[in-house]
Amino acid sequence: MAGTALALEDTKEVLLFLATAGVAVPLFRRLKVSPVIGFLGAGVLLGPHVLGRLPDDSWLGVLQLENTGRIAQIAEFGVVFLLFMIGLELSYERLARLRRLVFGLGAGQVALSAVLIGEIAAMIFGLPRGAALVVGGALALSSTAIVIPVLAERRRLSTTAGRAAFSVLLFQDLMVAPLLFTVSMAGSQGGAASGTAEIFWAFAPAIAALGVLVLGGRLLLRPLFHQVALARSTEFFMAACLFVVIGAGVASAMNGLSMALGAFIAGLLLGETEYRREIEVTLEPFKGLLLGLFFVSIGAELDLSQVARAPGLVIGIAAGLIVLKAAVLFALARVAGLPSPAARELSLLLGPGGEFAFVMISAAIAQRLLPEDVGATLILAVTLSMATIPLLAMVGAVRRAPDASGLDPELAAAPPPERPKGRVILVGYGRVGRLVGEMLARHKLDFIAVDGDPKLVSRERRETRTLYWGDATKPDFLRACGLEDARAIIVTIDRAQQTERVVEIARKARPDITIVARARDAHHATRLYELGATDAIPETIEASLQLSEAALVDIGVPMGLVIASIHEKRDEFRKLLQPAAEEHERRAIKMSTRLKDMSRPRDADAQEPG
Repeated sequence: MAGTALALEDTKEVLLFLATAGVAVPLFRRLKVSPVIGFLGAGVLLGPHVLGRLPDDSWLGVLQLENTGRIAQIAEFGVVFLLFMIGLELSYERLARLRRLVFGLGAGQVALSAVLIGEIAAMIFGLPRGAALVVGGALALSSTAIVIPVLAERRRLSTTAGRAAFSVLLFQDLMVAPLLFTVSMAGSQGGAASGTAEIFWAFAPAIAALGVLVLGGRLLLRPLFHQVALARSTEFFMAACLFVVIGAGVASAMNGLSMALGAFIAGLLLGETEYRREIEVTLEPFKGLLLGLFFVSIGAELDLSQVARAPGLVIGIAAGLIVLKAAVLFALARVAGLPSPAARELSLLLGPGGEFAFVMISAAIAQRLLPEDVGATLILAVTLSMATIPLLAMVGAVRRAPDASGLDPELAAAPPPERPKGRVILVGYGRVGRLVGEMLARHKLDFIAVDGDPKLVSRERRETRTLYWGDATKPDFLRACGLEDARAIIVTIDRAQQTERVVEIARKARPDITIVARARDAHHATRLYELGATDAIPETIEASLQLSEAALVDIGVPMGLVIASIHEKRDEFRKLLQPAAEEHERRAIKMSTRLKDMSRPRDADAQEPG
């Protein structure tokens, strides 16, 4: 019995989090409130500083998050998975185009903010130079874990402000390891500066590990996923994805880098492979849940009673941090050439503190660089500032006409493409699909192709860079391929059930999309029309028409007359098959109605007392 009670105690936090994710967050969505706010609010309510203050024998005791430390350890993986998914969406080309903002705007923001915040912290708390520098570096960082999901939820990642925010956050993530090294060196030497050689040898293992991670990933990741794909097992593929994300993060952390940076590099490497779309679909639920747990853990650490005890100090630090960083970011963004609306949105998004401040401040307290009361106050102020990010995002995203003059085209905020100009999704890249792809390319139509055969995809990927491996019968996979903005979807696979499933998913998701599907025969074509295909092309009928065309031309019938008659016959078949599908649907509806009518008397009789 004691063992059972212990097991229940260990799983209480997990059950509370799942209840929050399954009940509270959907309620917030219906109220059109950000899920981030939902998770943060749930963490505050369930944490040790609200319900946790109630007596142990209270009936609300079951709703208390008692062991927040255990949650925080798992919640760190939310940031790891987030950075991995960001890496998947990037390419080396795009990263190179963003270098001006990453190493220009990002570096300037971190350096200038750290110096200014450090000087102010030294004046307020009377800190020595080394401790003040640590505080400045910690508070100069922003929250990748909140800013990126908020931008993604509001569909702002592709805007000028969104790309600039990502660039600055990327540089901040790269600076986590050097800043943590600064904390350890300042603690071990009482704040004294280290020699250049000592700094180099301290960073050498991390730099070497980074090189090994990139080289090993380039050599091993594609063969690994190719072998897993050949097994055609969803479970094995999921296991491989989790192994790569967590393994890359752990390998990075063991060598002095952040786990998030290692996961980002792994995602960047896999983003160039044909398995990118399927990996994205596989890991999306893990990322969402772990990020939610991360936000719950942040909310649980927010002690509102401390704010009540010293409201002027805590709120003043939080507000001052936002204002100072926002001013620095706005000025630097304007110098970098960003238009005023984008610079304003960027500054409001990145003005609050970030999750890595918790790590740095905790390390500084452990190294006795910071007094515990000062560290606790700073952590509370940072948490409070992070809770304002969704609101600041709403304020910053007020729509104004962007001024993109002189801006890098890669960063210009382009409006979302109109659906008629979207890309085509080509499902199946065998002999038929390849020919369709060649015709699309000849007419300069952008398309993305998918196929479930890993050998075929590996072979054809060298020539068709937009070919991906994955299961097109999954709605999430089609959405990852851009179904919401696609111009058309062409299904060329030769398996009847899979073709029907893809057509059904596409029509439910997009009632307005053009769907052209390959059918085995007239009966299969009728079924595809029932499911919503715009056009269904039966193989047997098309083969017969092509044979007839060749024979008539060879016999001597004029080419123009032959082509006209073939088109006429094709239209006859289409008119014949589409009404058949409509008639079949009408009969099904009529039969369903008749069955309901027949069941009503029996139901009524059953309800009468015997």
